[in-house]
Amino acid sequence: MRNLVASAACVLALSVTALAQDTAHAPHWGYSGKEGPNAWGSLKSEYQLCQSGKQQSPINIKDAKKDSLPAIQFDYKPAALNVVNNGHTILVTYPSGSFITVGDKKYELKQFHFHHPSEEEINGKSYDMVVHLVHADADGRLAVVAVLMRKGAANPMLQKIWEKMPKEEGPAREVVGVEVNAAALLPSSRAYYTFPGSLTTPPCSEGVTWFVLKTPSEISAEEIETFSKIYPHNARPIQPANERAILESQ
Repeated sequence: MRNLVASAACVLALSVTALAQDTAHAPHWGYSGKEGPNAWGSLKSEYQLCQSGKQQSPINIKDAKKDSLPAIQFDYKPAALNVVNNGHTILVTYPSGSFITVGDKKYELKQFHFHHPSEEEINGKSYDMVVHLVHADADGRLAVVAVLMRKGAANPMLQKIWEKMPKEEGPAREVVGVEVNAAALLPSSRAYYTFPGSLTTPPCSEGVTWFVLKTPSEISAEEIETFSKIYPHNARPIQPANERAILESQ
């Protein structure tokens, strides 16, 4: 059993790396047409869970059960901007030293990236965008904090990223003299929904703990437009919840 857990954790850890850059042997996938979400499971044997998995993400969050859940403690540090356009999203990698703690579980922030429109829905409602903050614990198990984003005030930190993000796919690059802090992406209220799920991109690895913040952050219409010029639509469709337990913090 220990070997199985270690193997699963290794797969999840490798999946995080795959989000940052595609390997030379990975088949191309996208969000429409013959390489779109309906075809992901058949593009490569390692992607089979995209089709056959029973705990796939994203989901429409509804009928959540309120529970006495521990608060998410955020301990994010400023970091130099290291940004990549990987052909599927704009992704910011994060150095070691930033964490979330949920009860007795601690996860380190590895990267965050964006989807337009939001992938998750709450009671059938989608949002203009979402940012996924991807974390891993010491054993490689993943936890993703999803911050929904709605049209409103501008976010100065997002503007920093937008000004430097590559318009075309290419290697990651550190932007000298530009510092970001993932904490600036969070709303003031940290109440959340939680459920087991998967990565929302190939290989769609399961065993991911999701924390979707109930309160959205704001992003300006101009910031939404800037991102959408690069990625008009990079959101996986809603997946069946399959009677998963969805819990809601008080």
